[in-house]
Amino acid sequence: MRRMDELYMKRPFFGARRMGRHFGISRDRASRLMQVMGIEALYPKPRTTNRNKEHEVYPYLLRDVAIEHCDHVWSTDITYVPIPHGYMYLTAVIDWYSRYVLSWRLSNTLDTRFCIEALKEALSGSRKPKIFNTDQGCQYTSKSFTSHLKDNKIRISMDGRGRALDNVFIERLWRTVKYEDIYLRSYESPWELESGLERYFDFYCNERMHSSLDYRTPAEVYRIA
Repeated sequence: MRRMDELYMKRPFFGARRMGRHFGISRDRASRLMQVMGIEALYPKPRTTNRNKEHEVYPYLLRDVAIEHCDHVWSTDITYVPIPHGYMYLTAVIDWYSRYVLSWRLSNTLDTRFCIEALKEALSGSRKPKIFNTDQGCQYTSKSFTSHLKDNKIRISMDGRGRALDNVFIERLWRTVKYEDIYLRSYESPWELESGLERYFDFYCNERMHSSLDYRTPAEVYRIA
């Protein structure tokens, strides 16, 4: 699954058939492993989490919208993280304009609880976004998640099905975190992973300069704004 995850970061359009051929396993096995990892090829199908048809789905509000200041748009997502003898799931909340990571959480299951914990931490300060964007996963369409946004009078936006680029900034964050930290360090346990990610996100926000931010750090841009 780790090797599949690395390939998916490079070739997100690979489905189970191509994954199976690439690694010399059956299409069915590749499909089962991709389901565990929460990934699907980038074509019109839901990704990362499954939609609950009983939950309300909100329209995508950000098409052709210019993001010109901090706290205009925040978003969140979940990604699969491999460790020896198992795997974890990582979620984070990011400010689109500054790329600042407002909060993050790890879990060994694709539940709603750790997503809500990350959201509540992000909203615990004095700042909040005008719009909050997610995919259509059941974690985000659940009333227990959307109620926190509604209580804070935040507009809810959701990606179109199979449209990963609707949430492009956090997709880029996952690639950066994996290639600059997770794949390099090969954490042995959930505790090592959590400790390592704490160090990395501190580096990412406070030390790592971004060319798209005129070589400033996310923390500089977010605090200045």
